[in-house]
Amino acid sequence: MDGGSRLNILYANTLELLELDQSHLRGGATPFHSIVLGKHTRPLGRIDFPVCFGTPSNYCKEVLTFEVVRFKGTYHAILGRPCYAKFMAVPNYTYLKLKMLGPNGAITIESMYEHAYDCDIECIEYAEAIIEAETLIVNLDQLGSEVPDSKRHVGTFEPTETVNLVPVDPTYPNDRALRISATLDIK
Repeated sequence: MDGGSRLNILYANTLELLELDQSHLRGGATPFHSIVLGKHTRPLGRIDFPVCFGTPSNYCKEVLTFEVVRFKGTYHAILGRPCYAKFMAVPNYTYLKLKMLGPNGAITIESMYEHAYDCDIECIEYAEAIIEAETLIVNLDQLGSEVPDSKRHVGTFEPTETVNLVPVDPTYPNDRALRISATLDIK
């Protein structure tokens, strides 16, 4: 439950779990922002889906419109303000309860703190992984755009400072020589 969300969201992999394909979606979905902080997405489409709360003796059933998104989430769906308005439900985030009126009295839907905490941690880790992956892609693109100097050959050594040629055998000065930095101290 997300009382801050102006949308009901259903993930594409939830559609697959329900054995529904994307042919059930209708268009007209507009982009939205901040499901993952600072990011925006365009939904695959919308779907009307029946949702039921309660028990067989006391239940409330309504058809909700969900925006179907292609990215993965830690939940199957997010119920936002449109859901609460349709069911005339009252969420209590402190006690993790959702209450609404049914034909035979109040219907209370509740969750466990441990489960909510685990879902929050998984959401945070997933969002961080997305941001890290995007940063890695940007870094790889930057590395790919750096073109090496065509005058340099791979595997060649080019000194970056002035060097002195010192013969290996002083009796044969034109034979082999070592290149030693001209800025080295004599000590």
